[in-house]
Amino acid sequence: MNFTSSSEVDRSVSKDSIIIVDSLNSIKGYRYELWCLARASGIRYCVVYCDVEETFCRKWNEERREKGEASYEDSIFEDLVRRFEKPERRNRWDSPLFELWPHREETEKSSSAIIDVVSYLTKKVDSKTRDVKILQPTIATQTSRFSDANSLYELDKATQEVTNAIVEAQSQALGGPLNGVSVGKDLPVINISRCVGLPELRRMRRTFIKLTGQTSLSGPPPPSDADSAKRMFIDYLNRELGTS
Repeated sequence: MNFTSSSEVDRSVSKDSIIIVDSLNSIKGYRYELWCLARASGIRYCVVYCDVEETFCRKWNEERREKGEASYEDSIFEDLVRRFEKPERRNRWDSPLFELWPHREETEKSSSAIIDVVSYLTKKVDSKTRDVKILQPTIATQTSRFSDANSLYELDKATQEVTNAIVEAQSQALGGPLNGVSVGKDLPVINISRCVGLPELRRMRRTFIKLTGQTSLSGPPPPSDADSAKRMFIDYLNRELGTS
């Protein structure tokens, strides 16, 4: 089965199917997310990388445009090139890695890399098999969906409470700086050097939530309790908008 999004994979992944995520997956965070889904389901996983030099990609894109076929706009193409993160074998979410070189050789069903992929995904595995790795779920991955949902809920709720507190305090301060505004016991105080409008606060809140999710891919998980989420958000706001 071919899919283009992790949500589709999440709904369909099983030990009885081969799932092909037919998408760019150019950011390592996307590949990590797919690897986590595979591990949570206890199945095999691999990455197929079409290694093509940028000049060839650019040429092919221009040729498609000239023919009236689907192609990327220049701005989108440049953004994809800039953000691309090449798979690395040493990363667990990029391993095992099978490589194809479409600009050097024809890509056929009989290509050695494709044969190796099919063999890896369909090979019968027993206790003596060493060249096929079946990811094993852990306690963390078995409860990850609940934890992720809980973390997102707490993060959303806590940051909204901090935002509401800032809006209320600013209305009382009549546009002056906010110094020493508290939102709870044992939490850092809010010190903002200027009046911040609600649209800007909302943008910063969305950015913070996004950054927190990205950081959790390679670092500690996002906060799962309200106080931790508030503390992180207040520190972020004080750093971005503070008097220091």
